[in-house]
Amino acid sequence: MNPTRHAVSLGLRRGWTEFVLSLRSPQDQGFYLFMGVGTLAYLWFNRDTELEGTGLLLPTFALPSILGALIAFGVVIGPAYALAMEREDGTLLRHKALPHGMQGYVTGQLLYHSLGLLPLLLVILVPSFLLFDDVMSNGAAGWATVAWVLVLGLLATLPLGMIIGSVVPSVQKVGTWGMLPIITLSAISGIFFPIQAMWGWLQAVAQVFPIYWIGLGMRSAFLPDAAVTVELGDSWRTGTTVLVLAAWAVFGMLVTPRVLRRMARRQSGSQVQQAKEAALQWVR
Repeated sequence: MNPTRHAVSLGLRRGWTEFVLSLRSPQDQGFYLFMGVGTLAYLWFNRDTELEGTGLLLPTFALPSILGALIAFGVVIGPAYALAMEREDGTLLRHKALPHGMQGYVTGQLLYHSLGLLPLLLVILVPSFLLFDDVMSNGAAGWATVAWVLVLGLLATLPLGMIIGSVVPSVQKVGTWGMLPIITLSAISGIFFPIQAMWGWLQAVAQVFPIYWIGLGMRSAFLPDAAVTVELGDSWRTGTTVLVLAAWAVFGMLVTPRVLRRMARRQSGSQVQQAKEAALQWVR
């Protein structure tokens, strides 16, 4: 078998195995439950809140936006933490020692974190259909939009998580380098209220990054056409959404391999030992 194909095959098997183990993990089950209950509680307590001048209830508007934010958050922070941790515990060093080992590792990470979104989306979507009215207004066409936004959103954001995990000096810094910026961008990207309520310069900043466009794409899938009045320019801007997310995906495909190769070249046994000692110091 071709060595590259063999490495990718092993990576896919590793990613699937990690996903199955994740489903059985009490810690991951608790995370899914916490995120699901937290999101549904927010929507439930605001179920009678109406967005001014739109006739839309807040849960109807916020649900697709929150799903978009969770997609971006999960596939940035998850890979960043995983890569930083496995860099420090020697896992990456072992993969580096194998022929095409890094290709297999990255393939496994991409599959694992992509599949890991499914339980999170299900624990929010299924109860939402039971608790709230008009969750999906566009039928089959809406679900088709969800599919392409999800695929483009993954391609646009997963590489960012790999880049962050490659460049952070330690696992403890992932929160500062990754989580804090993602939370900040979510806050200004029209996730919990229309972006038009933000200052103009914040609107411009939000539109540079994928989170706003993933949320916009999700809203275009779930909300009725009349809801477009709450968006900038009174338009779903589908073409621009595709272009921006595709641009971020191309950026990721060009930059991520270089960053990963540079990180892999710098990996050594002494670095792993130093990282372990630093982690022990931090725990104490």
